[in-house]
Amino acid sequence: MYGRRKPDRPLVSRRRRRGWLNPWLVTGVAVALVAGVGGIAFARTGSSGIAIGPFATLEVQSLDGSGNNKAHPTTWGVAGKPYSRVGPAHYGDGKGSQVSGPNARSVSDRVFNDETQNVFSERVVSAWGWAFGQFMDHNIGLAQGGTGAASNITFNANDPMEKFKNNLGAIPFTRDAAAPGTGTSTTNPRQQINTLSSFIDGFNIYGGTAQRLEWLRDGPLDGNMANNGPTLMLPGGFLPTRDARGNVSAAPTMAVDGRLLATPAKAVVAGDVRANENLVLTSIQTLFAREHNRIVGVLPKTLSAEDKFQIARRVVIAEIQLITYNEFLPAMGINLPAYTGYKSTVDPTLSNEFATVGYRGHSQIHGDIDVQTQKSRYTAAQLAQFTAEGMQVEDGDSPGIVSIAIPDNVMFFDPQVLKQVGEGPVLQSLSLEPQYKNDALIDDELRSTLFQVPKPGSTSACNEPAVDPRCYTGVVDLGAIDIQRGRDHGMPTYNQLRAAYGLPVARNFGDVVGSGPNSETFPRDPKLTPGNEVNQPAALDFTGLSDVNGNPIALNSPDAQTRAVNSKRRTPLAARLKAIYHDVNTLDAFVGMMAEPHLPGSEFGALQNAIWTKQFLALRDGDRFFFGNQPVLTQIKDVLGVDFHTTMAQLIARNTDIPLSALPANVFQSKFDPPSSATSTVDGRAPDFGTAAVPGQVAGRPEQFPMS
Repeated sequence: MYGRRKPDRPLVSRRRRRGWLNPWLVTGVAVALVAGVGGIAFARTGSSGIAIGPFATLEVQSLDGSGNNKAHPTTWGVAGKPYSRVGPAHYGDGKGSQVSGPNARSVSDRVFNDETQNVFSERVVSAWGWAFGQFMDHNIGLAQGGTGAASNITFNANDPMEKFKNNLGAIPFTRDAAAPGTGTSTTNPRQQINTLSSFIDGFNIYGGTAQRLEWLRDGPLDGNMANNGPTLMLPGGFLPTRDARGNVSAAPTMAVDGRLLATPAKAVVAGDVRANENLVLTSIQTLFAREHNRIVGVLPKTLSAEDKFQIARRVVIAEIQLITYNEFLPAMGINLPAYTGYKSTVDPTLSNEFATVGYRGHSQIHGDIDVQTQKSRYTAAQLAQFTAEGMQVEDGDSPGIVSIAIPDNVMFFDPQVLKQVGEGPVLQSLSLEPQYKNDALIDDELRSTLFQVPKPGSTSACNEPAVDPRCYTGVVDLGAIDIQRGRDHGMPTYNQLRAAYGLPVARNFGDVVGSGPNSETFPRDPKLTPGNEVNQPAALDFTGLSDVNGNPIALNSPDAQTRAVNSKRRTPLAARLKAIYHDVNTLDAFVGMMAEPHLPGSEFGALQNAIWTKQFLALRDGDRFFFGNQPVLTQIKDVLGVDFHTTMAQLIARNTDIPLSALPANVFQSKFDPPSSATSTVDGRAPDFGTAAVPGQVAGRPEQFPMS
C-alpha cells in the first residue's frame, strides 16, 4: 500500500514515493457478524472415502476440524472450542477482569506513531508477506465476538501527542465473549473461543458448516447436499455477492462496514465472514476459489460431482499448506526443523498467545496499495472514475504503464474495486514493492482512520490517498486495540510471556529494544523540556535513516521515503517505554514484542519468532491431513494428473491474465531500485543504528493479522 507524500499540505500517514524497480511489468468501526460453526461436511454416505486408483482412498476431511485427531476428535483444533494457552492467564482479579495499564491510545501515540516516515522490510519481503499472513489468519483464527460488554478505550483530545479529532469520544472496543463456564475462579480463568478450525484446511474458502458450503457451491439451495455441483459459485470469475441467489436473507452472514454499509447485499460471500475487509484479501480469496474450479475442470468427466469437489478441495488445501511452509514462513524468517511425519500427541489448537499477541502484523501494512499495470487495460473514463473515487492515477515507471494508488479508506469493504481494477494487476502488484518493517510503527490508515470514509467537502485533500486529520471525525486505532485485546484475553506481561516461551526476561527497557540500560534516559536536547520529553511531539522526530547496506540516507532526499529500512528518532524507544510503563515487568506483551530487535535473517524479534515457531510446528506436526502425511496426493497426481506442488507465482499465472514470465519466481521477495543519489548523508551527522541490516535471502474483528 503505497501512496505519495504531498509536501504542500500536512500529512499523517507514512507514504512511499514511486521509484521501485519493477522488472516484471510488461507493456502491450466494525463488529463482525459471525455465522455458526457447528457441523461436519458431507461424510460420504455408505463410503469411507473416495477411491483414487486401486491403492489409495481419499478420506473426506471435515469442515470444522473434527475427527482430525482420532484420540481427541471433538476438541483438538476443532472450531468453536477455546484457544489453548502457553502461559498462565493474567487478569486483574485473577479470574477475568482486564488488568489496568497505561491508556492504549496514549501508548500508541508515543510508540506506534510513524510521523509519515516509510521504513521497509530490511530483508525486502514483498507485500505478499502481510497479505498472505492475513489470508492465513482468516483460515485459522477468529475469536468469538462479544455481545455488548463494551470496554471502550478512553480518548484524550487534550493530549499534546494527539493530532486527530474524535467525535465518538472514545475508541470503540468490545470484549470478546468468554468461553462458557470459564472465568469463575482463579483456577478457572476466563478463556476465549476460536470460531474457526485451527488446521490449515481452507476454512476461509469453504466455510465451517455444510449450510454455508452449500450456498457457495454451484447448484440448487435446497438442503440436499447430493445435488451440489463440483464448482464454487464464481459469476464472471469473482466471488458471489449476497444477492447472487436472489434471497439476501438466506445468504451467509458476512462482516460489513465502511462504504459497504450502504449496500450490504453487495458484500461478497466466502468461507470466512471477513472476506470483504480489503481489496487484497478479497483478491486472494478469489484466487483460491478460481483454483478450485480450475482443478475441477481438469479432472476426468467420469467422476461424480461430489468426488470432483472433494478431490479439488483436498488439492487446494495442500497447495495452501505448501505455500505456507515453502514460501511464506521462509520469507518471514521462520526456520522449522524438517518434517518427520504426523504426531498424534501434538495438539494443534491455536494458542491464545499466538492469536492475540504473536500473529498481529499491522506494522507491515502500507496505507495504500499501488497497482502498476498496462494503461491499455482501462479506458479514459475508467481512469477518471478511479480518480473520482479517491484513487490517485499517474503514469507508471515505464512507458505504457499506469500507477493506481488505492488508499485503504477506498479499498476497505468495497469488493467492487477488485472488479474495477482487476484480479491479476492487484496480485501482481503485491510482489513489486517491499512491505513495511515489522517494528513499532503503524500507518495512520490503520492507527487512526481504519474503515472510515473521509468526510465530504472539507478540503480537496480528502480525495487524495494520504491521511489528513482534517478529513476524519473519528478514531479507530488498531495498535491501541491490539494492546487492549491483550488485556481482554488475559495475556501475560511481556516478561511473563518471554518466560513461558523459554526466553530470558528483560531486566530493563534497554534489554527489550536491544540498546542497553543507558538508552532508558532521554538525551539533553534544546527541542525537549527535561522531565516532560514523552509528552512532546518533537520526541518523535526522525533524525537518521539507513538503507539495506547500512548506508545513511538524507532525511530530505527522495530515498528517505523509498529505501529506508532502519531509523533513529530524537528520543530512544527505551526511554519512551520507561516513561510510559515505569516498570519493565508491567510492559504489555504486544508492545514489548514489537519493540524487540530482529533476529538475524528474520522479520521478527526473539519473542515473536518463538511464538510463530511453536505454533506453526504444531499446525504442521499435529495435522493428520498435512500434505506430507497424505500419500493419496501422490495418487491424485499419478492417476488423475493433478499435482498440488505449486508456487504462488504459478497459482497466479494459472488463474489470472498475468503470465508467469511477468512474475518473480518468488512473489514474497521484492527489490529496491538503485538509489537516487550515491552520496546520501544523514543531515551531516554520523548515523547510529548499531549493526547494519543485511538483506536476507528468501527460500524456495478488525485487529487480527493484519485485520480481522
